[in-house]
Amino acid sequence: MFPEQPDNTMRRLLKRYLPNHETLAANRWLAPFGDTLFHPRLWHLNRHSAAGAVAVGLFCGLIPGPLQMLSAALCCVAFRVNLPVALATTLYTNPLTILPLYVAAFAIGEWILGNGTGHFTSPPEWGDTSLFGWFEALAGWMAGLGRPLFLGLVVLAFGLSMAGYLLTRIVWRAYLIRSWRKRRIRAS
Repeated sequence: MFPEQPDNTMRRLLKRYLPNHETLAANRWLAPFGDTLFHPRLWHLNRHSAAGAVAVGLFCGLIPGPLQMLSAALCCVAFRVNLPVALATTLYTNPLTILPLYVAAFAIGEWILGNGTGHFTSPPEWGDTSLFGWFEALAGWMAGLGRPLFLGLVVLAFGLSMAGYLLTRIVWRAYLIRSWRKRRIRAS
């Protein structure tokens, strides 16, 4: 049919919003990581690297705490996928979305383990207990959530990353087919 080449319009659109790696290479904080961090495959944008980056970003976005972008960067280096796309994709978890995602992960974990009621239990109230007593109750509550939450997060992260990978490949392919058809119509 037609050779599979990324459409220049799609590339220009994405490159407009992504940082330039030459600018980042001049950053004094990033200079020591130059050989690894500025590998050309981490900055090349095609449907394979974009889909892999979306998958990495969706998976690493569910990692608790401030380790999301660091883990996404490490995965990008390991899998040689687009770094800026992966870092931007981790931003789907934010203060508004993290609680529903973690509640869903907990429910998934409880469903897989087959234990519990499937209801998310609320954290212990401060009440009239001492600070030490409340921290002890909080630690017990967190320990009870641990196994189902961890398993649910892993399953949800894998599910989201696979769906993101496939959806990115499908959307990119549909965009290419549409642009090829427009090009064929203009040529005829």
